[in-house]
Amino acid sequence: MWEMRVITFQEPGLVSVSLEQPAELVPGSVRVRTLFSGVSAGTELTAYRGTNPYLNRKWDTDQRLFLDGNTHAYPLSGWGYQEVGEVVEAAPDVADPPVGSLVWGIWGHRGEAVVPAAKLVGHVLPPGADPIAGVFARVGAIALNAVHAADIHLGDQVAVFGQGVIGLLATRLAVLSGARVVAADAIPARLELARQYGAAETFDVRSGSVAEFIRKRIEGADTAIELSGSSLGLHEAVRTVRKGGRVVAAGFYQGDGVGLRLGEEFHHNQVQLVSSQIGGVASWLAHRWDVERLQRTFMETVHRGDIDVTDLISHVVPVDAAAAAFELIDKHPSEVLQLVFTFEESQ
Repeated sequence: MWEMRVITFQEPGLVSVSLEQPAELVPGSVRVRTLFSGVSAGTELTAYRGTNPYLNRKWDTDQRLFLDGNTHAYPLSGWGYQEVGEVVEAAPDVADPPVGSLVWGIWGHRGEAVVPAAKLVGHVLPPGADPIAGVFARVGAIALNAVHAADIHLGDQVAVFGQGVIGLLATRLAVLSGARVVAADAIPARLELARQYGAAETFDVRSGSVAEFIRKRIEGADTAIELSGSSLGLHEAVRTVRKGGRVVAAGFYQGDGVGLRLGEEFHHNQVQLVSSQIGGVASWLAHRWDVERLQRTFMETVHRGDIDVTDLISHVVPVDAAAAAFELIDKHPSEVLQLVFTFEESQ
């Protein structure tokens, strides 16, 4: 039996590509051979750097509280949650998805996986679709979740902080929802992509205050979506919205909230602060939306041609180059947008 490659975080700053025995096919499942696996930089860097709260605190699922202890420990194998592969084997009781189909799903940075067939129903890429686009299903759902939490209406003024992959997708989805978007970032190339995605204006945060820039013309943004993952970015988002405006905090914030001064604009302007996280949808939408619907809706948007996600791919590298790839993302983040691992050469 062949051994498959899997990416493992051995300890902070140390990544290896090791070999694993493939899992046994069980009833109700299919075997998927990985073609592409996308890196979700914000989340995976927390594993690479050792800052993920799961490594330092224990998440109690019953109380929904972080307590003393830890939830995960090194080594961490198979992280990554946006994969595309070919169904190469199916259990006798499985008809959908059929063998030979290309599917998107979540099984981590590994050469293959045995996945419950029910989790892949509706995840088959249509004929003619570029398979690599499937790695955007999860990050696209994260962006759509944030846009839903923003409760955008036609004509709303929306500021989107952070134009990484998820921020750019949020910019595009907000525009498609009828918003006038100001996109903010510190990297000129990303601001140019934001303009291509429909942002009415862009703002280089190195040049000054987004809040002051917007308030020179209007009372403030109706909504801000914060996706930089920076506490300073979150504070500026709070400053940017008008009285009673909403800030959707959708970044993965690490450590203490240094620079987030809640006694200032947040307090005086009665700002709504809403968290958006892909573990669930906005509470007021939970009766008709779920994460699965978010993912499928985003992919339908891609297949219709409303979003060209391939513009966001900056690097496609073989899985054996994983250590160098994560070092690049960590040390030179402005050079990387969406990095995708390919497993074809390793097989």
